[in-house]
Amino acid sequence: MSEDATPNEPKNPLTEQEQKIISIEKRRWKYQGAKEQAVRSELGMSAVSYYQQLNRLIDNPRVIEQEPALTRRLREHRDSEV
Repeated sequence: MSEDATPNEPKNPLTEQEQKIISIEKRRWKYQGAKEQAVRSELGMSAVSYYQQLNRLIDNPRVIEQEPALTRRLREHRDSEV
């Protein structure tokens, strides 16, 4: 094993943008609209764009590997609303 690789580091780390989206999804939101406001201020994107990217992320094997419980919960929620 090389010096710069550790056993706990993922092989394909998430991008900064992907990490930010996952971070927002991990938070609890007390007020209606607070999440969308955070998306605009922290990511500089619309809610529609955010949810489009989130839906792609929760099906991405790299994200599933690093956040299995979160991605499973989000996929179940998405699939139950269809």
